[in-house]
Amino acid sequence: MELYPYIKSLHLIFVVTWFAGLFYIPRLFIYHIEAWQKPSPEKEILSTQLKLMTKRLWYIITWPSAVLCTVFAIWLLILMPAWLQQPWMQVKLGFVALLCFYHLKCHQIFKQLQRDEVKYTSRFMRIWNEVATLVLFAIVFLVVLKNAFNWIYGVVGIFVLAILLMLGIRLYKRIRDKNPNA
Repeated sequence: MELYPYIKSLHLIFVVTWFAGLFYIPRLFIYHIEAWQKPSPEKEILSTQLKLMTKRLWYIITWPSAVLCTVFAIWLLILMPAWLQQPWMQVKLGFVALLCFYHLKCHQIFKQLQRDEVKYTSRFMRIWNEVATLVLFAIVFLVVLKNAFNWIYGVVGIFVLAILLMLGIRLYKRIRDKNPNA
């Protein structure tokens, strides 16, 4: 148990860096998608630069952080196996599974954009970008409160947050439509 605080600290550090990558990669996807709407040669120049940026972010920060976060999480569960019996931990692991799905879907989108396959709109990507935020809120509240939520408040809270995020996206779109440089 002497190692517990160190392992927990490393787990939290890699949670932060993993989320940093998951927050930034969709933003780069948005820029990449919007670059395809530019005229040549701007489109090609931007696309080349954005491919390099996403590749470095994805393979140097995001993937290693996801792997190390998971390794330290498993180590913590080995040290504290009773946590697996706790309802809050079971719910948290459900959200972690959702986060892993999100990560893998981002990987799929990353690979498509690396091949110059643009299958999504920038608006879809702006909404997609908020999924990690919702998962982060859910996980942090579960871990801090250490209970599986009063489901009514938890579900309502996540929906309110999602609605606020969607309203923010719409407001940003209106501002951007009025001022394309915003």
